[in-house]
Amino acid sequence: MALFGKKDKLQIISFQTYGTRTHLYLRGRALEDERIDLSEKGFFNLLKNTWKRFETDEIKHAEIKVSLKDGRSISSKTDNHGYYLIDEASDDLLELTNSEGWLKFEISYAAMQLKREILHQNRFPGEMLIPSPNVDYGVISDIDDTILHTGVVSSIKWKVLLNTFFTRAISRKPLEGTSELYYALHRGKSGKNANPIFYVSHSPWNLYRYLELFLQTNNFPKGPILLRSMASFSKRSEKPHKQHEIFNILQTYTKLSFLLFGDCGEKDANIYIDITKQFPKQVKAIYLRSVDDKKRMTRIRNLIKNFNLAPVLIVDSSEEVIVHAKSKGYI
Repeated sequence: MALFGKKDKLQIISFQTYGTRTHLYLRGRALEDERIDLSEKGFFNLLKNTWKRFETDEIKHAEIKVSLKDGRSISSKTDNHGYYLIDEASDDLLELTNSEGWLKFEISYAAMQLKREILHQNRFPGEMLIPSPNVDYGVISDIDDTILHTGVVSSIKWKVLLNTFFTRAISRKPLEGTSELYYALHRGKSGKNANPIFYVSHSPWNLYRYLELFLQTNNFPKGPILLRSMASFSKRSEKPHKQHEIFNILQTYTKLSFLLFGDCGEKDANIYIDITKQFPKQVKAIYLRSVDDKKRMTRIRNLIKNFNLAPVLIVDSSEEVIVHAKSKGYI
């Protein structure tokens, strides 16, 4: 938000997404640059940065251009909330990826859109994951209370607010052993693979950089981070956002099987069971982290009691997952 008539510089935030060798799927948002420093200490700095993350000045209907390393370019336009989505077929993209499967690109505002001279730069980096045909499996993981303690299961949500809005991303700690577990799954049984990891959350895109920094700081494998628009919180949809995102992933990689990670606190078990019924050949196992709530745990155990399309394990620790994964040859 500009102060005293001074206009902020522009930026384009490109979210880490996923695609295939013949399909480009890019998402992001065009915003004024609020100069948010997620490493700043102190209560008032945290309060200021929290405000900036949600009081965004989006750049609506902006013409943008994506440039690939081989000279190809794609044009698009942001919507009413500054978001862009590029979802289109393309020539072979696999040759443009690195050893981990990441395709790097640059995105910029079209020259005709630059009506004010406030850009400190007009080239913003982005990455899209294209899993190698040789990977063993994929991992789809919830974030809240699966790898990052948020307090979602508490009867009052003050812990969620305190942890998310008033604790720095670099100060947040993952649940014990989760980063090591995910790294082992990423590398697979050979220890040299690049199995894709997808992070899916009900959180809004406003928290994208916060969650990205948390994952980087704690050495989680890099992977697409799939959040939701604030505008969608006021809309009722037939299926939960998380279920929609997972459905898209499995439909994109029809020949790849997946391990699903969640917790017993909210709706993960219901979502994962529904997904497995839709894609029974693609779900290898479901892991649900237990929560300290007897009523919720009883509900989950009753829900999975007669479910046999895929193994469902309720676990108290990452070590339990490692033991099972080793027994199945996943790591």
